[in-house]
Amino acid sequence: MTGDTTRGGAVHPPSAPAPGQTACAIPHQSPTPLGRLVATVERLRREVLEAQAAADGRALVELAKGILIGQLNCTPAAAARQLDVLCRESGTSRLELAADIVNQASRDHVSEVAAAFVESAGSTGGADDPAEHSTVSVRLRTAESGMLAAASDTQAVAESLLTNALGPLGAVAVAVWTAVPDGSLALAGHAGFPPREAVRWRHVPPGVSTVAGLALRERRLVTLARLERAGLPSIGHLQWPDGGRMAVPTGTGGRIHGVLEICWPGPLAPQPPQIERQVEALAELCARTMDAATPGDPTALEAVLPDVAELIDLAEGLQDPAVVLTPVLDPDGRLTDFRIRHAGSRFVDPVGRPRGDVNGALLLEAYPMAAAENGLFDIIERVHATGEPFRAERMSLTALVDQIPLTSVADISVSRHGAAVLLIWRIEDETARLANLLQHAQRLGRIGGFEENLATGETTWNAQLYALHGLAATAHPVRLRELPEHAHPDDSVALGRFLRALLHHRRPSSVNFRLQRPDGITRHIRVVAEPVLDADRRLHAVRGAYQDISAQHWTEVALAATRDQLAHTEAESAERNRLALQLQHAIMPPTPPAIEAPGMRVAVRYRPAETESLVGGDWYDTVVLPSGLIMLSVGDVAGHGIEAATGMVVLRNALRGLAVTGAGPGQLLSWLNTVTHNLAKHVTATAVCGIFDPRTRVLRWARAGHLPPVLVRGGRADAFPLIEGLLLGALPDVTYGEREVQLEPDDTLLMYTDGLVERRDASVQDSLGHLVNAAAAGAGDLDARLDRLLAGSRSDTDDDTCVIGIQVG
Repeated sequence: MTGDTTRGGAVHPPSAPAPGQTACAIPHQSPTPLGRLVATVERLRREVLEAQAAADGRALVELAKGILIGQLNCTPAAAARQLDVLCRESGTSRLELAADIVNQASRDHVSEVAAAFVESAGSTGGADDPAEHSTVSVRLRTAESGMLAAASDTQAVAESLLTNALGPLGAVAVAVWTAVPDGSLALAGHAGFPPREAVRWRHVPPGVSTVAGLALRERRLVTLARLERAGLPSIGHLQWPDGGRMAVPTGTGGRIHGVLEICWPGPLAPQPPQIERQVEALAELCARTMDAATPGDPTALEAVLPDVAELIDLAEGLQDPAVVLTPVLDPDGRLTDFRIRHAGSRFVDPVGRPRGDVNGALLLEAYPMAAAENGLFDIIERVHATGEPFRAERMSLTALVDQIPLTSVADISVSRHGAAVLLIWRIEDETARLANLLQHAQRLGRIGGFEENLATGETTWNAQLYALHGLAATAHPVRLRELPEHAHPDDSVALGRFLRALLHHRRPSSVNFRLQRPDGITRHIRVVAEPVLDADRRLHAVRGAYQDISAQHWTEVALAATRDQLAHTEAESAERNRLALQLQHAIMPPTPPAIEAPGMRVAVRYRPAETESLVGGDWYDTVVLPSGLIMLSVGDVAGHGIEAATGMVVLRNALRGLAVTGAGPGQLLSWLNTVTHNLAKHVTATAVCGIFDPRTRVLRWARAGHLPPVLVRGGRADAFPLIEGLLLGALPDVTYGEREVQLEPDDTLLMYTDGLVERRDASVQDSLGHLVNAAAAGAGDLDARLDRLLAGSRSDTDDDTCVIGIQVG
């Protein structure tokens, strides 16, 4: 046979028949010996369950009779007759009337839950199913009777809970867990689960997240609509993965003994508060059976604690300050405070009170600040409830002295022993704390301290100093007079001056030297020491410290080398920039005089970069050729510095020499591209080259990646249309196109480099448009026009700027 037995037939295992079915699953054929045996076993088991359920009901009725005997002062027979009379007059069953009598007499939590449920049902017009013959109070009281009859048998308690109280609510299984102080859970009783499932879940180790563990950790009722969606494993999750769960801690007197977990076969709808209160009441009944030692009178707990004496002996045997606490309960059994039963002989109060002032006091009276959120009281309450110990280092403890909060730092340990709690706190001693801080500071700073008694010859080192010297902790310390033997020979003179100042002149002194350790490692050490004089002003001892400054020494060496290298590099860079600037200014003076050529006047404005380190490669040139034609050019070598300046000189002079051949501007740029491409250092540049005929006023021009010239005529300015032309030096063989422009008298032609127009926040077309507008708005002679263009330039690239103005005669 498989499946679990339950009382009253409310839960049916696979082998049990449902109500209204036959007792045997064998088809209706000729009965066999095996079939008769199965039917007999099922019938007997059902009779046993019914008898047990009836016994629980009879226990409730007998309890009501006992109450009537006490109230009416009558015999048992008279009490039974009175119960029957009351049943006939009220029209209720014996169980319902018995439950009402017990509720009126007990006035406990169960009666409060039943009364609240009845009031809620009356206000909403609801009523219990009369076919059930069971109200809330009947279910709860019947379950209570069954649980009390089971006494310490938790398995029987679980079965009684499911049969009498939880089955009518639709539950199919129940598990009673015991909370173990190490944080684990043990399955103490179950009903409705298959035996193999119960064996698998007999123990849940600490740290495993389960439904019961969640309720225990949060110390409240937990409701899960669907177990699978919650992602928490639990007993029976394979049988009812989509079922609902409720889990509620079971405890008395502020202590949590375990968890009551209830399983539904399908999704659990949100439950009204009345149902949750019923479940909490059942959990409280369950806790009473799990804690048989709890006295009936909550206040008696303070007087009857057999384990407190042993705990006090344990507290006295500890080297740390210890306090023994016992719970203080209100008349309803709820935890309100803890009584300080004993403060150990080594007890240290955070505010300095003697332990006699604390012994016997309530915890919140002696330390009211402990009631703060997540404070000491919450910690002790949690340990007392769950049994799981708590430990923390450097926890702040605050106490009130004349309404002034004083805070101390302590290591805390809290553990439960029976019904009492042991609190151990080790308040951090200020001297020890400072010594600990000093030790860490010495370790981080690689500092070791020493003291040498000159009278006895005894030398004391701390552990860090042994490590600095590379010696074992059992080795003899090195005395000050022995330092030259352990130092580099070149440092002997400095060590001699240090020892004379310290030992003979009795003045504080310091020295840096190279320590040669036994392991062959050389460390750079700084020693600082001072003399200690006795009452007669005689030298008695020397104390001081060693510091390993090897890292600082090598850092200083590296910084010195870096500074020297940086100074050399800066000087070299400055010289290169100076030469580049001199070369540039020699060939390209910032404001050269205007050039008078046949048929035109040429003016130039050149503005070097704002920073001398950005010396660029801008150039311009105007040459009257032997043929009478005039070559006009402007260009820009990429980059800055001496390379750009020398590249500019090469290209400018090359173009001037090539122009003597009489070739057109396109051919000149093609030859100049070949020169650029074959320079020793790869150079790229842009340029515009024009050949002007003064007789016809025709300008032939070509461009190599450069911005087009701008023509100003009659108050209107326009940029030349772009023609194709790759920048110089990109490819070995490039052909450049040409165009002709017919100029007229009083026309002004502007040729410029990109330093005049480029901006980081605008496109080249936008910048060129601004230049065209500025050129059209200008008036006056050629020099004034160029000065305005240079002053109104919006360029922000800090590059060289060159602009040529050609005025046609």
